[in-house]
Amino acid sequence: MKLFLDFFAYAGIGVVILFAGLVMFEITTKTKEFELIGKGNQAAAMSIGGKLLGLAFVLGSAIANSVSLTDMLIWGAVGIAAQIIFFYLAELVTLRFSIKNAIEAVGIMALLLSLSVGWLLAQCLTY
Repeated sequence: MKLFLDFFAYAGIGVVILFAGLVMFEITTKTKEFELIGKGNQAAAMSIGGKLLGLAFVLGSAIANSVSLTDMLIWGAVGIAAQIIFFYLAELVTLRFSIKNAIEAVGIMALLLSLSVGWLLAQCLTY
């Protein structure tokens, strides 16, 4: 029974942290992607989807490598913060591209960038 309770605790907290990270991305970035998605901007949808999957990589690694719920919460939060910081640094490299006025290629680039950073950070959360 404890195994099932642990599963639901980790899964429930993981999903809450995942969506909290997504909200943090939306709050802290200058491009309001959910608003753009509402207007049919596919590049924004790809970008936010990439961020979500990148966060899922990071949180999945925190869950898989944690020794307790507290450990998972700490490393999950560290991973989300790192994902946001690295995304800002990556945006500096791509200043000339705008998701707001984007063509599909910019959305694909943002998606793959988020996935790449998320995967890299996920691997850093092993110990």
